[in-house]
This record gives sequence, structure tokens and C-alpha cells, in this order.
Amino acid sequence: MKILVEIPDNDATFGMKVLRSLSFVKNAKPMSSGSINLWDDLKEAAKDVRLHKEGKAKLQSLDELLIEV
Repeated sequence: MKILVEIPDNDATFGMKVLRSLSFVKNAKPMSSGSINLWDDLKEAAKDVRLHKEGKAKLQSLDELLIEV
């Protein structure tokens, strides 16, 4: 199982030390800024799709999106 843990920057060194000291943690590594941005974009997209499926938001059509570009 993979778990994402958010730790404030000023506690990151200690938090990583604690995670790595646990015998059942296989891999503890910080995310790059690019990965963080991608993760945030994916969360936002998933939220938009969920709201669209619930009828609470209208998504742009491909034509509308292409006109913007």
C-alpha cells in the first residue's frame, strides 16, 4: 500500500528520519516539485470530473478548449 504523507518543510528532515526508521516502511522519499505540481493538477482534475458527474459543474467541450488555445 502507498500512503502520501504531507509534512511541513521545517519538520521534513525529522519526519523522513522517523519514516525511514520504521521497519515496515519500504521506501520513504520526498517528492520533487514537478511531481507535487502534477499531483495537485491530477487532484484538481479528478475533483472537476467528480463534480461534472454529480451535475454540479459543466466541463468545457473539446471545441471550446481548442478555441481558447
